[in-house]
Amino acid sequence: MRTLPADLAVAIEGPVTTLAHCWRLTRKDGVVLGFTDHDEALSFDGTRFEAATGLTASEAEAALGLGATTGEVEGALSAASIEEADIAAGRFDGATIETFVADWQNPEAHVRIDLSDLGEVRRGDTAFTAELRSVAGRLEAIHGRIYRRRCDAVLGDARCRFDLSEPPFTVECTGHSAGEGWIVTETPLGAPPDRYAFGRLTMLDGEAAGLSADVASAVASTTGRVRIVMASPIVAAIATGDRFRLVQGCDKQFSTCRERFANHLNFRGFPHIPGTDASLRAAKSGDVHDGSPVVP
Repeated sequence: MRTLPADLAVAIEGPVTTLAHCWRLTRKDGVVLGFTDHDEALSFDGTRFEAATGLTASEAEAALGLGATTGEVEGALSAASIEEADIAAGRFDGATIETFVADWQNPEAHVRIDLSDLGEVRRGDTAFTAELRSVAGRLEAIHGRIYRRRCDAVLGDARCRFDLSEPPFTVECTGHSAGEGWIVTETPLGAPPDRYAFGRLTMLDGEAAGLSADVASAVASTTGRVRIVMASPIVAAIATGDRFRLVQGCDKQFSTCRERFANHLNFRGFPHIPGTDASLRAAKSGDVHDGSPVVP
């Protein structure tokens, strides 16, 4: 059972409540924001929890066991450090939320009562509602591997082991936005544009700095520039001359791993295992059934 700090226990037992709820939000990019439903800012545990944010909490369900529970907080889009563009751009996706109860007369008397992941964020005209998912929800994530022919590693990660740091596998370019989901690069890529399909684009300058998107395709235009189509648009504005980092992609096939990257010894798929199409097909004259690998 959690033991409350002595000062906080006194505040709970007193005739007049002096308790306030505080939320500490930690984004994946390391930005930490603090909010409270008290009418004045509170500071403790190295964080300043801003007041007048319009942030309020709904009822939160709780149950025994490992089932995931949920709650909600509502706040104004005019709150400090929370803007509609940041929410739309995904800067708050995957953030961690810590919920505290503190004595506003003595903020050092506080206790953390919950740790949650930020779930769905719904935006209105003047406010937002954020879903809080308990950390038990992480148990629902799929773990382990699936036997399949294509690689299940991410190009350049610890399992793939391929070094993407040098050009032309990673290049810095300048360009400008050309409509939803499009960027036109004005810098030579140093490799055929189609090699950047399934790659990653990360903005380095401007309002969109730090935002990333997967590359759906990259095609050379008649003017010699390269049009990059992103799988999902970067919502923040992209100005002419903004720099971005472009990383080559991989289609996860064994032949690509061997011929383009010479990394087939680290291939994380199972190309030599026959699939159901091979095991269920009818025998035909001329077919070879000697147990040889499907992929040479």
